[in-house]
This record gives sequence, C-alpha cells and structure tokens, in this order.
Amino acid sequence: MLSMTYRTLTDLGAPFIGLYMLKRRAEGREDPKRFGERFGISKRPRPPGRLVWCHAASVGEAASILALIGKIRATYPDTHILVTTWTITSGRMLASRLPEGAFHQYMPVDRMGYVKRFLRHWKPDFALLIESELWPNMLKALHETKIPTALINGRMSTDSFKRWHRFKGWAEELVGDFVVTLTQTEEDRKRYTALGADPVRCPGNLKYTAKPLPVDEAELKNLRAAIGERPLWLFASSHRGEEKMAIEAHQKLRAKWPNLLTIIVPRHAVRGNEISEILSESGVATARRSNKEPITAETEINLADTMGELGLFYRLAPVVALGGSFIQVGGHNPIEPAQLDCAIILGPYMHNFSAIAREFVTQKAAIKLDKPARLAATVERLLETPAERAQYTGAARLLAEQKSHVLDDVLKELTPWLAPKTTTKSK
Repeated sequence: MLSMTYRTLTDLGAPFIGLYMLKRRAEGREDPKRFGERFGISKRPRPPGRLVWCHAASVGEAASILALIGKIRATYPDTHILVTTWTITSGRMLASRLPEGAFHQYMPVDRMGYVKRFLRHWKPDFALLIESELWPNMLKALHETKIPTALINGRMSTDSFKRWHRFKGWAEELVGDFVVTLTQTEEDRKRYTALGADPVRCPGNLKYTAKPLPVDEAELKNLRAAIGERPLWLFASSHRGEEKMAIEAHQKLRAKWPNLLTIIVPRHAVRGNEISEILSESGVATARRSNKEPITAETEINLADTMGELGLFYRLAPVVALGGSFIQVGGHNPIEPAQLDCAIILGPYMHNFSAIAREFVTQKAAIKLDKPARLAATVERLLETPAERAQYTGAARLLAEQKSHVLDDVLKELTPWLAPKTTTKSK
C-alpha cells in the first residue's frame, strides 16, 4: 500500500521534480553536460558482457568501495562496473580514481519512469547498494526485472530503525528481496534482521579498506616549503556554523603561537564565497586557495575551498578537527586522517559514524570532545606535546591496519553473484 502511494506521489510530482532539479543545476549542484542522467538518460553505451552496478550516495560512501571495485576488477577482469552517486563532488572524485573497466554515472531521481529507463539501458547483472540507499521505486524495479541485489556496508542508526519499524511491512518489502545484506556492525545486523532482511551478515566496515586519499606530490612539496616550521592545524570538512568555531579557536591559539597557520577545508567547496565573507568580517588575514592566493608569512587562515585535495591537507597537518561533528550533521570519516598520521579531534556529534568513533575513542586513536568550546585547548595540547600526539597517530594507524580482512570477507560473500548468474539467496 505504502509502495503504491509513494509511486503515485512521485509520478504526480514529475513537474515539481523537474523544477527542483533545474534549481539544483542553476545553483551549480548538477553537471549541466550530464543532466539527463538524473532522468535515466545516458549518452554512454552499455559495455558488452557482464555488468555490476554499485550505487553510493556521495563522496564518503563512494570512497569506501573503491578498494572493493578494484578487487572485483582484478578477480573478474571481464566484468565491467558501473558506479552511480548522487552528488557532483563524488562524480568528480570518481572520475580520477576509478580503475580501468569501471565508470561513473549519476543516479536517476527515484521516479519509476526514470529508474526503469535507467535499468533498461544498463541491464546490470548484479546490483550493489551501499550503506543505507533504500529508494523504494528503484528497489521495486530491480525486483520486477529480477536483477539480484545486495546491500553492502549496511548501516542503520537508532533513529532510522525506529522510523522504519513503524512501517515494518513496507521495510520488509524493501529489504526482504536482498540476496544478502552485509552490515558494518552487529548492531546494524540485528536491525536489518528485525526489519525482515535475510540473510544478514556482519563482515565489518569497508571504510577501513579504502586506500589513503591521493595527493599531488609536487603541490605537497610546494606547500611544505611555503609553510616551513610554522605550527599548523586543520579543520577538515567543515559545515555552516563550524567555520566560526575554527576562527575562534585560531584567535585563542594565536596568543600562544603568533605565527600559527589554520587551514579550513569546507565540506562543500561551493560555500567558498560565504566562508570568505565570514573570514573577512573576523579580520584574519586569509589566503583563498580557489583564487590561487599563496600562503605567505602574513597568512593566518588558508581557506582551501577546492575539491579533491583533502589528502594534501591531511598530509600537511599534524592535528585535525573533523567537521560535521561540532554541529548536528553527524560527523565524517576519521579513518581517512588516521591513515595519514593525523592526531584526530572529534566533536560531540558523530552519530553518522558512531561505531567507528566509538572504536577510535576506546583505542585512544582519537579525542572526542563533549563540548565544542574545548576545541582550542585540545588543539593546543596536541600541538605542544609531540609524544602524546604520536600516541594518538600510532593507535589510529594500527586500528585502520587491523581491519584489512574486511575486503576479502565481503568479496567472499558476494562471489556467488559476481561469478555465475543466479538469483538464489545465500544461506
């Protein structure tokens, strides 16, 4: 009943969907050259042979499956891999990081006409949905076309579980057809099982298997030369409201280190103008990277409002505060800075990565603050005590290395559908 209601609403809402997507394009949140992909229209032909389709929502989810994609291609070299995402940032990231034989498209809006057009064109032999991508019309169309579908790296927060449990019949209709559901944690496994998924297994979190973020070595060398021996810290993947926290922390820390350099990398580079105005109002000397403004001795804050360069700044910064966790966004992935020898500070709000954050804090691989106001004091402590900083970076690197088995475990679970064609459930 709810599936039919949802389908009817999305069908009737076609004009509003179109206007909304046009608004996104005007705001620079869509690729105008590939806008048709949002409606299931692709200019790219389907490659011959077997095709596996992987869908990840945005940058974090897409990065988490790059190692798996590489492993699938190495194990089954005749299989092509289509990777879809929603955000333009993730599309640009994947363009430079996907292996040969894998390619990117944008996910169509979840309206039945669009998703059926998408499936008719690509005809995937196997579909892999990442984390929590439960789009009702797409799942219905996959079931009707008998395309075996798995959910991998599945996660479900407490709040999401409560919401889905109120509509348990609909939830079971959505997750019950997965040939296998692979979750990040035992907690996630229990929640998906309670909603009707079967079988559900817990090999662990694929985010631990991602390769370190890439870097332009020449640019890394140039920036190290420009910064020299100055004390430095990074506020990574900031969201609206967090830049002011970073500026306040910077101003407090300058009392101890007058030559301090603070780097702010916003989660969304399109906010560059907005953040630049905030920095200007605060009176701090700023170098804006998107304008190619160099870091000089007078620069207090470097606004790195570019895309795809987080790996560069993680390699530069000994101390990193992870954005999205100081306001109720839910945080971002601490494994990425852990792989690059950063001492990591998390804010109070890490609910999107609760299991990973819990592991990091338990293993003394990160510091989790109960109040954002403690940011400056924590950065100061880590900058002035190299021995303590080294303890955190070493523990973080070790934790990431201990999870390397996850990739092989996930691939083993998926083997029945990656090799021969089958619709038989794994038991």
